[in-house]
Amino acid sequence: MSVLTRSGLESSPLADLHELASELGLDGFRRLRKADLVDAILERQGGDGGDDGDGDGAAAVAAPEAEEAAPKRRRGTRGGRGRRNREEDREEERDEEPAAERAEEPAEEPEAEVEAEVEPAPEFDEADEEPEAREAPRSRGGRKREERVVSGTVELLPNGSGFVRITPPEPSDDDVYVSAAQIRRCELVSGDVVSGPVREPRRSERYPSLIRVDTINDKPADEVAEGTHFDDLPCELPSERFALDSEDATLKAIEWLTPLGRGSRATIVGPEHSGKSEALRRLAGALNAVEGVDVHVVLAGVRPEEVAAWRAGEVEPVAALSLTASAEAQSQAVERAIDTAKRIAARGGHVVVLIDGVEGVGPQAARRCLAAARNIVDGGSLTVIATAPAPVGGETTIIALDRTLTRTGRFPALDLANSGTMQPERLVGEAGADAIAQARATALSG
Repeated sequence: MSVLTRSGLESSPLADLHELASELGLDGFRRLRKADLVDAILERQGGDGGDDGDGDGAAAVAAPEAEEAAPKRRRGTRGGRGRRNREEDREEERDEEPAAERAEEPAEEPEAEVEAEVEPAPEFDEADEEPEAREAPRSRGGRKREERVVSGTVELLPNGSGFVRITPPEPSDDDVYVSAAQIRRCELVSGDVVSGPVREPRRSERYPSLIRVDTINDKPADEVAEGTHFDDLPCELPSERFALDSEDATLKAIEWLTPLGRGSRATIVGPEHSGKSEALRRLAGALNAVEGVDVHVVLAGVRPEEVAAWRAGEVEPVAALSLTASAEAQSQAVERAIDTAKRIAARGGHVVVLIDGVEGVGPQAARRCLAAARNIVDGGSLTVIATAPAPVGGETTIIALDRTLTRTGRFPALDLANSGTMQPERLVGEAGADAIAQARATALSG
């Protein structure tokens, strides 16, 4: 490597100085201001900082002047000149490096700030990509450095971002952070195997970041992303009943009198203390045993004791907010779970989202979440089952509970007169539909 001059270093972009410092093996160079970094590079290189060009001595004079200027800037801690120099250094760093920052541990960062801080996700249109994504970094000689490419399994975090686990399922220091924007754009779900180039962590970052997603499950990412949007996929009423296979009286009544199928849009309704949360928890355990079905539970505004009960049960909630959470936080948690379920269903998977409950998110948000349920023709399915004081609207199944029966311990506590499933014959056949009609008639006459 040729001896570098001070004037040449001072006129170089900060990114080039960082690259050179890395090649020289300088420790902690990213924490240095530009003037200090120039000093460190010259000291490590062993050069005198003079120019070796035309011999007129101008550069040799400039070097001592620059050396004198550097300590003056370091001493400026109180005066206006020191502040201006620090601001100039910060401006140089902002000009030379992308400003996207994130916390060391994404799992600890505030949910509301994640997406605002982490937006380095590249578009598939090359013209819109960041410079890092379009072109590999260059060395001082203009030669491109090879990008480090990783491959691993995606694990989503509750805040919408995620990690590429290099040695799944266990986390490691080699894992790569994926922004929420990239996850949404590429419609990634937990379990997807992706590959792509990464950049090394910046100042306050702990993990490297994914620059772009090149492949998803061994297919080009742009092909996967260009698939038909979930809301545009053709759908039909549920036709495959969930076999709950339970001896629990309430679950047996639900299975045969208010049957649920893949793609059902259902609510468990009733007044306070009618047993809605308990019925949903038992239903979660039964559905979790159904092969080929992913069960996601969202607790939105429940009692703290219910959060503990759910976590001690068979299905760990993907989000758990107690009744002290704001309506906005509850709505965001529910919508994140629905978005993830949509991506799974669009890929041909079958997922059930259980929500306890939707009364705290507002009527419009509740209808929007419930409306996401559908049975995709020749594809996957998204089933949504939520608790609510009263029907939300648009349900294919309503499971109404009787508070009097619940309080007196008479199960099943099903209010059959106010319960029902649209076109139950699609799920239980004509004979089963006739049996449901007779049971309802008996309940109404009694």
